[in-house]
Amino acid sequence: MKKVRVYSWLLFIVLSLICVVPSFAADSNSRVYHVPLEENVEKGLHAFLSRALEEAVADNADAIVLEIHTPGGFTDAADQIGKLLDNSPIKVIAYVNTKAHSAGAYIALHAEEIYMSENATIGAAGIIDGEGNAAGEKAESAWRAAMEAAAKSSGREPIYAVAMADKSIPLPEYRAPVGEFLTLTADEALEVGYSEGTVQSFEEVLEQAGLKGGEVVQLEPTLAENIARIVTNPIVVPILLSIASLGLVAELYSPGFGVAGTMGLAAFGLFFFGHAIAGFAGYESLILFIIGAVLIAIEIFMPGGIIGVIGVALVVISLLLAGASVTHMAYSILIAMFITVIGMLILMKFFGKRMHVFNKLVLKDATTTEEGYVSNKNRVDLIGRTGEAITAFRPSGVALIDNERIDAVSEGSFIDRGKLVEVVKVEGSRIVVREKKKE
Repeated sequence: MKKVRVYSWLLFIVLSLICVVPSFAADSNSRVYHVPLEENVEKGLHAFLSRALEEAVADNADAIVLEIHTPGGFTDAADQIGKLLDNSPIKVIAYVNTKAHSAGAYIALHAEEIYMSENATIGAAGIIDGEGNAAGEKAESAWRAAMEAAAKSSGREPIYAVAMADKSIPLPEYRAPVGEFLTLTADEALEVGYSEGTVQSFEEVLEQAGLKGGEVVQLEPTLAENIARIVTNPIVVPILLSIASLGLVAELYSPGFGVAGTMGLAAFGLFFFGHAIAGFAGYESLILFIIGAVLIAIEIFMPGGIIGVIGVALVVISLLLAGASVTHMAYSILIAMFITVIGMLILMKFFGKRMHVFNKLVLKDATTTEEGYVSNKNRVDLIGRTGEAITAFRPSGVALIDNERIDAVSEGSFIDRGKLVEVVKVEGSRIVVREKKKE
C-alpha cells in the first residue's frame, strides 16, 4: 500500500512537469517583431509594414511592436495602414517613443495596446492640405469620423480622439481649449485610457505586455523600401516627373546622348521602381510606358503627327496606372507638363541655334535670289509693251502680247475683252497691266 502511494505521487509529479514544462518552453520560445515607424507617414510605409506583418505571421510570432516616432503624414496612407493593422492575425502593440502626431496617432489607435515613454506625446491630429492650410469641411469631417472609429475599434473613449482632430471640442483640463487640437502627454494618455503604461525602454514594453524573455526580431526597411518611401511621396512625385521630362527635352538640344538624357531616364526609372516596390505599378504600366516612349522617339526622327500623339497618350496612361492615386497623378502630370513647357521655351530662347534634333524638323535656310534660287522667270522685259486683252480682266485675265499669252492682273479696274492693254509693272511672277487708250 505504501508503494502504491509513492508511485501515485511520482506519477502526479511527472504529469505536473509535463504540463508545466511546455508553458516555460512557450515563454522562452516566444517571438516578437520589433518594427520602427519613423518620419512621415506615406504610402511607401504601407509596403514596409505589410512585409513586416507577413514575415511575422509566417514566423508564428506572438506579437509585433511598432516603435512610433512620427510627426504625421498623409491621411490616405494612414487609413490603409490602419486597415492593415485591423486585419492582423497577431497582436499589434504601439510603442510611442517620442511622438505619435496626426496620422501617427491614428495608426497608434489601431493597436491593441499602447505604451508611451515618459516624454512622449500623442495627438495633434488636425488635417491640413499640401500648402499647410486647414483642409476643407468634407475632409475634416471624414478625418474626424475616422479618428473616432479608430478609438472605438480599440475600446477607447472616442471623445479624446475626436478632440485630437477637432479644435471645437474643449478639453481645458488637458490644455486643449476651444481652438486647439488635443495633445496628450504620457501621464494624461494613461489617465484617459489611451496608454496601457509609461515605460523607460523597449524592454520594459515587453515586460509590461507579458512578452519578456522571448526572441526579438529586429526588422528594418530595405534600401528598396526606403527608396519607395521617398519616390512615392506625393510631394516628390511631381518633382521627379518634372526632372524626367526636362531631362529628356534638354537632351533634344544636345548632340548624342549625355547627362540630360541619363538624368531623365533615371528619374523615370526611379518613379517606376519605387511605385513597383510599393505595390502600385505593375508590368502593364511599364510596358505601356516603353511602347509610348518608342513611339515618341519615332515621331522625333520620322515626323508624322499621329504616332507622337499616341505615344504621349500611352506615356500619360502608364503614369496614371502606376500612381497610388489617379487624381494625384493627374495633378502631378499637369505640373510636370507646365514646368517642361517653361523649360522648353527657355531652352529655345538661349540654345535655339544649337538644336540638333529640331534642326532636322524645321527649315532654316531661305531660297533667296542672292543664294542663286529663282522660283519663276522674272519678265521685266514686258514692261512698257502693249497687247490685246483676249479675256476680260476682273481684275485677272489673259493678254496677247507679241503673239504670247500672258497671265496678268489689272491695277484693280475692269478691262473688257478686246481692249488695248499695257504692261506697267512686274513683281516676280505677277504682271500688272492697265487699259491703254487708242491714239
